[in-house]
Amino acid sequence: MSLIKSISGIRGTIGGRPGEGLSPLDVVKFTSAFATFLQQRSKGKRLTLVVGRDARLSGAMVDRLVVGTLQGMGIDVIETGLSTTPTTEMSVIDKHADGGIIITASHNPKHWNALKLLNARGEFIDAAEGAEVLRLAESEELNFAEVDHLGQVTVDNDTIDHHIERVLQLKLVDVEAIRKANFKVAVDAVNSTGGMAIPRLLRALGVKDVVELNCDATGHFAHNPEPIPANLTDISRVVRENRCDLGVVVDPDVDRLALVCETGEMFGEEYTLVSVADYVLQHTPGNTVSNLSSSRALRDVTRQYAGCEYNAAAVGEVNVTTKMRETGAVIGGEGNGGVIYPELHYGRDALVGVALFLTLLAKRGIKVSELRKTYPDYIISKNRIDLTQGMDVDGLLKRLADKYNATPGCKVTTIDGVKIDFEDGWVHLRKSNTEPIIRIYSEAHTEARANQLAEQVKAEVDS
Repeated sequence: MSLIKSISGIRGTIGGRPGEGLSPLDVVKFTSAFATFLQQRSKGKRLTLVVGRDARLSGAMVDRLVVGTLQGMGIDVIETGLSTTPTTEMSVIDKHADGGIIITASHNPKHWNALKLLNARGEFIDAAEGAEVLRLAESEELNFAEVDHLGQVTVDNDTIDHHIERVLQLKLVDVEAIRKANFKVAVDAVNSTGGMAIPRLLRALGVKDVVELNCDATGHFAHNPEPIPANLTDISRVVRENRCDLGVVVDPDVDRLALVCETGEMFGEEYTLVSVADYVLQHTPGNTVSNLSSSRALRDVTRQYAGCEYNAAAVGEVNVTTKMRETGAVIGGEGNGGVIYPELHYGRDALVGVALFLTLLAKRGIKVSELRKTYPDYIISKNRIDLTQGMDVDGLLKRLADKYNATPGCKVTTIDGVKIDFEDGWVHLRKSNTEPIIRIYSEAHTEARANQLAEQVKAEVDS
């Protein structure tokens, strides 16, 4: 069993002993700690939190625990039920709530679940705030409400529709252009809440012909839910067989967007953000941000526009949004298909990604595969090292940083693990926030060179 406490929230496997997985006792403990954290900063104000969840099998059980615990803490709850991560974030903003909890383990398999904690801006709490929540959970400095002060629950089942309405109102979303393009789009929502949101969005955008695959929100994931090529063979086949213009794939909580070309080939998860940024920069020039493990292609595209600068942030959505605010970025996100468009809100949002991408495609009047050819070619190789007990990760990373700092032609960045930039590529090693592994990402113009860079650094780790 696993229980991981990080900047990405409280994430664990369902079942097992308390403290070893995400047991009911752990759910209550961390929900209570988050409630206490917010109350200590509220100066006596009665708080309201938004709660939403994806469709995974444990979701309803965890939801009841979370809502009941918040009531027990004297906090009012807006219960949105089955929802998406960006929808819950938008709901916190729209309802002027004091925070929120999203019950989702994102791309993790079905036996995982998690509590993702939002502040009053509908954004993930930062590392320092998360550390204080963990401290409160362990100290048990908790004070539950008396019976006359229990929280009340309001049910709102319309949050996805409100989210879609807000997307359609964006100036850069051209519904008429999309309607006239007469697109045929296939959707794979891995039997989670994307099946509720994405087809509804597409039809609202004027897409009349939507081919749905795994769009029943049963929580029985039809395949590994991480939207990477190895898991997307069915949607590729469906796109080809149905002669679709595009395939749209989302993860269980709908904050990651992968696209499939009309040929059935992957557009490239890294290029979701690149293409959307290209469109946004054409109309609203400004800066861009992605994380250290994302493709150089965003940097290259950004620099094509006069006066526009690219900046890199540490991995983690809150780190990206912080850097976006610091630099006044007009678009940003993560290379895993996460698009953050501040004009709507500061959160990865597959819905806004779909709307902006379809507008770009309609205005360019070309096929998805042709659009992909207009962007710089990079290949990312993703590897990992499983952590073993007693492994000195910090010492290992420092040793690598020292070695390559002394190597001519290399640039080393240590704000998040170690990233080594070579002239023709890069390698980034970092301890995962969500799994007991070291991730090793490398990128170059060819797969062979990307793999070579990864193997070179892995050999250093093993030596």
